Amino acid sequence: MFSYQTITRSGALVLLALALSLAAQPGLAADYAMDIKGKHAFIRFKVSHLGFSYVLGEFPDFTGRFSWDADDPSVASVEVDIDTTTLETHHAKRNVHLRGKDFLHVRKYPTARFVSTGYEETGRGEGLLTGDLTLRGVTLPVTLEMRRIGEGKDPWGTYRAGFEGTTIITMADFGIDYNLGPASRTAEIYFTIEGIRQ
Repeated sequence: MFSYQTITRSGALVLLALALSLAAQPGLAADYAMDIKGKHAFIRFKVSHLGFSYVLGEFPDFTGRFSWDADDPSVASVEVDIDTTTLETHHAKRNVHLRGKDFLHVRKYPTARFVSTGYEETGRGEGLLTGDLTLRGVTLPVTLEMRRIGEGKDPWGTYRAGFEGTTIITMADFGIDYNLGPASRTAEIYFTIEGIRQ
């Protein structure tokens, strides 16, 4: 027969074990929705033009989310879906060419996608985000150099976090082999995102 004191001691031991178990688990990242409506998130690219200058462009329409815990950056994750049909370089004829078969072939591949597979902190607020990029129907691993811009409460009572990142891809790896000369084989992708904690 158990006494009240025995049950109390047993309950305390169970609670202590549970607390230790939870403390041993990795941090739980908070989920953030990218602030697309407020236009506080951008995905842009830069490609050399024959080695003389650069073509700059962006993808205005995309959706995404990310998870983040400043106390345990290793649990960070990101998912982004890009509407490639919205590619914009502020030159109508060039837009048509880049959206066509020579480049993104957006009629057949209207969506590009990035899904992270891991994050490694390399310095204060900096790290390497690895993931799978699907572009023009080809999926390959890429690594983005990341920097945390800041996080905290905004004037409207919500909590925000913002990051920027860059990566360089070889276009032929994704089936884009239009010959623009040796200086134009790669594309630099840059993004900056601001997310609202859910």
